[in-house]
Amino acid sequence: MQMHKLWRWLTVDDSLLDHQFVLTPENKAEHQQIEERAKGQQKVGNARRARHLRLHVKAAYAYYGERHTDQIENGKRGVDVFGKKQITPVTYAALHARAQARAKKRKVNAAWQEKLPTHVQYDIQGNRNIVEHIFHMPKNADIVIRNFRIGGSPHLTAFAVFVDGLADKTIINNHILEPLMLLSTLESHSSGIAAMKWIKENLLPGNQVMELKTWKEVTESILAGSTVVFFEGVATALSVETKGWEHRMVGVSQTEAVVRGPHDAFTENFRANTGLVRSRLRSTKLITEITQIGELASTDIAIMYIDGLANERLIAEVKRRIKSIKVDYMPDSGLLEQFMEDDPISVFPRFLSTERPDRVAYGLTEGQVAIFVGQSPYALLAPVLFWSLLHTSEDAYLRWPFGTFIRSIRMLSLVIGLLLPALYIAVTNYHPEMIPTDLMLAVAASRERVPFPVVFEVLIMEFSLELIREAGIRIPSVIGPTIGIVGALILGQAAVAAGIISPLLIIIVAVTALGSFTMPNYNLSFSIRVLRFAFIVVAAFFGFYGITLGLMVLVMHTVSVRSFGVPLLSPIAPWQKSAPDIIARGKVFTMETRPAAFGAQDTKRQERITRPWSARIEALRKADKRNRT
Repeated sequence: MQMHKLWRWLTVDDSLLDHQFVLTPENKAEHQQIEERAKGQQKVGNARRARHLRLHVKAAYAYYGERHTDQIENGKRGVDVFGKKQITPVTYAALHARAQARAKKRKVNAAWQEKLPTHVQYDIQGNRNIVEHIFHMPKNADIVIRNFRIGGSPHLTAFAVFVDGLADKTIINNHILEPLMLLSTLESHSSGIAAMKWIKENLLPGNQVMELKTWKEVTESILAGSTVVFFEGVATALSVETKGWEHRMVGVSQTEAVVRGPHDAFTENFRANTGLVRSRLRSTKLITEITQIGELASTDIAIMYIDGLANERLIAEVKRRIKSIKVDYMPDSGLLEQFMEDDPISVFPRFLSTERPDRVAYGLTEGQVAIFVGQSPYALLAPVLFWSLLHTSEDAYLRWPFGTFIRSIRMLSLVIGLLLPALYIAVTNYHPEMIPTDLMLAVAASRERVPFPVVFEVLIMEFSLELIREAGIRIPSVIGPTIGIVGALILGQAAVAAGIISPLLIIIVAVTALGSFTMPNYNLSFSIRVLRFAFIVVAAFFGFYGITLGLMVLVMHTVSVRSFGVPLLSPIAPWQKSAPDIIARGKVFTMETRPAAFGAQDTKRQERITRPWSARIEALRKADKRNRT
C-alpha cells in the first residue's frame, strides 16, 4: 500500500502540486533537524543511515519544492505523506530524479509558452518548430508535416501540415503538392510575399484558400481538416480546404419516420446538415452564424435563422447563452440543450430536438432559431411549444381531416400513457363503485390468485416493461425487435401462469406502452414515462384525490415552464390569438399568421386569399343565387 501511494504521487502532474502543496516553516525546521541527525550519524560512522536521511530531505524538497504560491498560504506538508514511512534510499533517489526531470520539463514548457509568438514567423524552420511544439510532436502521430521545394528550386522551400484522418490525401496530392512541386515558372515571382500571392491565385485550385497570420488561426484551421502551407521568408500561411474525414451518408430518419414526406435525415457531417436546410430554404435572408465552444477542444456551433423574421431579442439571447458556456468539450446537442435550458429541474424539454431537415426549415419560417452542434445528427429548435412536441412533419403533408384525426389519437395516447396505470390502481383500491358491477367482479376474479397488492403488481410490470424496452435498444439491431416482442409475450404469459400478475393488468400495461410509443418526440416520451411512476405512487396513497392533486401540480408547473421566455403552453396559457394549428390541424389556406408566441417580426404567413379561383367560384355562386331570387 505504501509503494502504491508513493508511485501514485510519482506519476501525478507537478502543475497540480504547484497549487496544492507548500513546504511550511514547520517542515523546514523538521528537515533541519533531520539534517543535523544525518551529520551525527556521519560522525559516528553510520554512513548508510546518514545517506538515507539526506535523501529523505533532498527528495522532499525536490518533489514538493518550496512552492510558495499566492493562492495557498498554508499547504499540506509533503513530509506527512512519506516522512514517517520506511522507504529505502533507492526509492527516494528515484523520487528525486523524477522530480528533477519533471521540473526541468515544466521550465522548458513554460519558457516555450512565454517565447511562443502569436503570429507566423518569416523563418520557415522556426515555424516548423512551433508547429511541432503546438501539436506535441513526435508523440502526436496523426499530425503530418511534408517538406518540399517549390518547382524544384533549392531556395524556395515550404512545408504542409495536416491531420491524417481529417484531410483528404487525394486533394492534398493532386491539388496542393503536385502543382507546387512541378512548378517551373516561378522565377519572376520568386520574392517571398509576391511568390505566395502568385501561388494562391494561379496554382491552388481549391475552392477555399485563405491567408492566415496568427497561430490561433493556423491551429483552428488544421484541426478543422484543412491543410496549411508555410513558405520560406513569408510571415503568412495559406490554408487550403481539404476536409475529407469519414462520415455516414444521408439516410433515413431513425426516430421520426413518416409515411408521406421526405425521408432524408441529418448525419454526423456539420456542413452537410446546414446544407440540407439551405437546400430547402433558398433564401438570401437565411443566416448561418458559426461560433465555437470548448476550452480544451473546440466544437463548431451553427446558429441559423431568417433575417427580418426571427425575433432579434431571441437571436441575441441564444448567442449570449452559447457564448457564456465555459466547458472543455461539447460532444453533442444533448449536452448543449442541458446547458442552455431555462429551468434544468423541469422534466419537459425546452428545445425541439429533430433529425429532419424539413422540420427545421419549417420551424425557421415560423420564427424559430435552429442550432447545430458539431458532428451531432440532431438539430435544436428554440423556442418550443408543448403542442409542437405532439406534432410531426407528416401532419402538414396530410389533408386537414386526417391530420386532425392523427393528432387526436396522440392526445388520447398522452393521457393513456400518463394516467392509465394510476387510474387502474385508484379504481381497484379506493373507488370500485366507479365501474360497473360485472366489470368489478371480473377484475376481482382475475386478481383472486395474485398474492401482491395492486400497486406492487403494477410496479413489477412497469419495471419489466422498461427493462424490455432498454434491452431492445441496447442489444444488436438485428435481434433487438425480436427480443422485445418475444420477451414481452413470454414474460407476460409466464407471470400470469404463475399467478404473479392478473391478466387484466397485462392489457393495462400493454395499452400504456402503446400510448407512450405513440409520442412523436423522444424527450417527451421520457417525460411521460417518468411522470407515470409519480402518478402511480400518488394513486396508491390517495386514489382519485391523489391523481387530481398530481394533475393540478403538473398543470401549474407546466404553465410556469418557459423556453427562452416563451410559456410552454402558449398560445393556450396565456391565451393568444393564433392560427388553427395547435391541437386540431387547420386548413392550410386558413393559417394566415405565424404563432404569436414566437414574437416574429413578420407575423403574416400568407395572403388572406390564397385560392383566388375558389374565391371567384364562390362569388359566382352568390351572384347566381341573387339572380335567381
